[in-house]
Amino acid sequence: MAKNEPVPIRERTRRIAQTELTSVAQDLFLAQGYEDTTVDQIAAAAGMSKRTFFRYFSSKDDLVIGKYDLFADRMADALDARPTDEPVWESLRRVFDITLDYVEDERQRARNDAMEAIVSGTPQLTARYLEKMQRVQELLISRVADRLPGEKLPADPQPAAIVGAAFACIQAARTSYLMSDRTMTFGEYLDEAMAAFEVRRDR
Repeated sequence: MAKNEPVPIRERTRRIAQTELTSVAQDLFLAQGYEDTTVDQIAAAAGMSKRTFFRYFSSKDDLVIGKYDLFADRMADALDARPTDEPVWESLRRVFDITLDYVEDERQRARNDAMEAIVSGTPQLTARYLEKMQRVQELLISRVADRLPGEKLPADPQPAAIVGAAFACIQAARTSYLMSDRTMTFGEYLDEAMAAFEVRRDR
């Protein structure tokens, strides 16, 4: 799908179904373990047939890792929605508002941490997780490149450097927030972290 084009209804419907399946599956994984949960159980809990399940995910592994595709799409859509004349660094900060609930909400954070433990404890999932996170950044890098002013180099390192620095800020802010007494919100820690990188050119 081209940048800045509205998401087709069919695609929106597919993403909603995938999100709901992911939520149902996570409940089962946390209750009875990843290895002990079957596709049949997930489909039944979601109120659909196994055949319908496979319209959205090709395997149980894909269901776990697929959430990172959904996350990538959400971030790309959020960046596309930002004003084109807004400074890139500010646009990225606003895009990262998507992550706030995953850190500040105790239930969501516990759920997310538990799923990350499943991924890190399953070698085939770990490898695919790294691939998916690379895709998240690549989607943003191409969009950041389009927003930067001036003549573009054949292999300009700036977009990748900007996005990489922004993701480093998320990790630094998350670590500091979780170590804190919570008198500041995660969003405020993220503001502080991103303020450390002044993108000084007129962007």
